[in-house]
Amino acid sequence: MTKLYDTILFIIKGSDVTLWLFSIVLMSSIAIAIVFSLIKVSKNKVCSFIIGVYTWIFRGTPLLIQLFFIYYGMPYLGFKISRFNAAVITFTLNYSAYFTEIFRSGIQSIDKGQYEASKALGMNNYQMMKRVIIPQTIKRVIPSTCNEAISLIKDTALVAIIGMEEILRASKEVMTRDFTLVPFVIGGIIYLILGAILVILFKRLEIKYSYYD
Repeated sequence: MTKLYDTILFIIKGSDVTLWLFSIVLMSSIAIAIVFSLIKVSKNKVCSFIIGVYTWIFRGTPLLIQLFFIYYGMPYLGFKISRFNAAVITFTLNYSAYFTEIFRSGIQSIDKGQYEASKALGMNNYQMMKRVIIPQTIKRVIPSTCNEAISLIKDTALVAIIGMEEILRASKEVMTRDFTLVPFVIGGIIYLILGAILVILFKRLEIKYSYYD
């Protein structure tokens, strides 16, 4: 029992990296995606095209290849980068691309009458987006955003490939030492718990924005 307890504590300790990476990437990628989605639906065709190419590249290539390119490729360009920073940059670029498309589709799903009504009330573009369009968009994209957040918490396991001490790597170390699959079961349970917490949080967020129905 003591051995099992020590194993659980060791794997939970590895979740620190997972949670830090997840939190930083989620907040930064959503912030970037909001800006990029607004640019993509704007009338500036050049900027919209550039954002389109960016989302095409990062959604069309495997996240693992992107991680390898950032971590192993950047030093060849003269940029030394730590494992954690490489993971943050890679995951942020990747998930910003996905969130950009989610928010873009959400913005474009708002009825044109909402835009016309906002302009009739004398709102400028900034006021219209802040008070009318964005709140309704958030309500509509919450389910898709939740799905991507759950994917993100699972994808953090990929950083074990570049030697970061997260849940999967911690589980693998214990398995190699004790020749048992129990660590992977514990790791899987931790991911399930984290995913369940995300579902609850996004459900509450959905209820909060339900008055926009």
